[in-house]
Amino acid sequence: MRPSAPVESGMPTGKKYMGWWGDFGGPKQKGLIQYSISPFQQNPMKGALHGYLFFGFKRIMARMTYFGIPFAAGYGIYSWSVAKNQFYNSKEGHRLLAEHEE
Repeated sequence: MRPSAPVESGMPTGKKYMGWWGDFGGPKQKGLIQYSISPFQQNPMKGALHGYLFFGFKRIMARMTYFGIPFAAGYGIYSWSVAKNQFYNSKEGHRLLAEHEE
């Protein structure tokens, strides 16, 4: 096997070579317009907090019935059961259960 010649190991040149990516050497294209904004002019977070405070609150309140009622019911049951458990484990609760069992 013959090693490649150093002349052929670099970038191709001559009439057959079209150019590197994006620089193919063809005719200049017409009608393409490219716009850009300076990074100093951009403000990507402008209005994000304002939009969340007003429109986010409105969206949450619109769906309050779907999670508010079950949350309130669950919290009510939980607080009732904690209070009942504390009463049953107190002296008054033991006395009440002892009187009830006799």
